[in-house]
Amino acid sequence: MKEFSVNIIGLTKKAHLFDYQIKDGFFEKYGKEVVSSGLIDAHVILDKKETFIEVDFKISGLVHLECDRSLEPFDYPIEVAKKILFKYGDEAQEVSDEIVIITRDQDSLDIGQYIYEFIALAIPIKKLHPKFQVDEESDDNEVKIVYSTSEDEEVSETIDPRWEKLKKLK
Repeated sequence: MKEFSVNIIGLTKKAHLFDYQIKDGFFEKYGKEVVSSGLIDAHVILDKKETFIEVDFKISGLVHLECDRSLEPFDYPIEVAKKILFKYGDEAQEVSDEIVIITRDQDSLDIGQYIYEFIALAIPIKKLHPKFQVDEESDDNEVKIVYSTSEDEEVSETIDPRWEKLKKLK
């Protein structure tokens, strides 16, 4: 997609702001394996220097997911802030998650691929509809026991009520 390809040769040595609104067509291009649709805003600041390019990604919005338990669709909010450093070097390679070596004759960066990867990494492995997510503090099936090991230290332990009944058999 040309709109996510930034011509870095034509950029001046200063910070440049790119705003993108990501919709379903984006996921068709970059992959529908993890996320197939959503409405996301991506703010990208590309700061070009003499020997490197620093790119700040701020991505927020809603992605449409399918619950692994009930197969019901639901919206999942994502909020991502990442930074990548593109350094100039002899051969193109990815040194780490935050550092990528690019050649001096490379004319553009496909930042859409990085946006897709950051969105995909923000999705939990187990996708549960919000109605299945239980707040642990309000769970009625557990008994919370608090005891003190010394005068200053207080320890909290959660015990399953089934174990509590077994302890009474002793």
